[in-house]
Amino acid sequence: MRIATALAALLALAPLYLAAPARAADKLDAEELVTESEITVRKMWDHPDFSDYVRHYLKQAKAVVIVPSMLKGGFIIGGEGGSGIIMARAQNNDWSYPAFLSVGSASIGFQIGGQSSEMLLIVMTGKGLQAILDDQVKVGGELTGAFGPYGGGTSASTTTNMDADIIAYSIAKGVFVGASLEGTALIPRESLNRDYYGRSVSPHEIVLNGVVGNPQADELRATLKRLVTTP
Repeated sequence: MRIATALAALLALAPLYLAAPARAADKLDAEELVTESEITVRKMWDHPDFSDYVRHYLKQAKAVVIVPSMLKGGFIIGGEGGSGIIMARAQNNDWSYPAFLSVGSASIGFQIGGQSSEMLLIVMTGKGLQAILDDQVKVGGELTGAFGPYGGGTSASTTTNMDADIIAYSIAKGVFVGASLEGTALIPRESLNRDYYGRSVSPHEIVLNGVVGNPQADELRATLKRLVTTP
């Protein structure tokens, strides 16, 4: 009974652990997120531990979600949160303008410490792209996700990972034990979309229909096209 009561109390507190890092990550405004996202993409593309994987998957991606600052921490209960963008790739390798997202999760398990990381979610399927654009979605629920290799201690089978809707790569700072992509929620940021484009517009209209644009994102779009067309 005591264990059940304690677990219930921990579950009740989980949203508080999630909300704190998410609020801190929201300090980045829309233009900063786009600028920082380009830096994150370049780092992932050239990362010494997994650049070959990122290059392989990015050239086949339907879309990418870029999170320049993902904050994570907790003891027993873990929470993580950040703001990011989603961009879709056309068949000619042109990239859409970005739509803004909140990315976050809460979990219970053996975990201790804190972590600040940059994250790249490579969306491999049309189903994954549509689900993210349509509404709030959770990895492990509507979508399948897999973490790519990190550091020298892990490896990934390209055959296995290709079955996933989303493949994630992360550059982390600090120490954190017990990371998982399971339960990560991707939620549209209507306020940032409105701020960036000057009017209310849905992620679907931005990413698939191309009804709005902002020249500030053109450098990021050009960088992505240049990378995926590199032999």
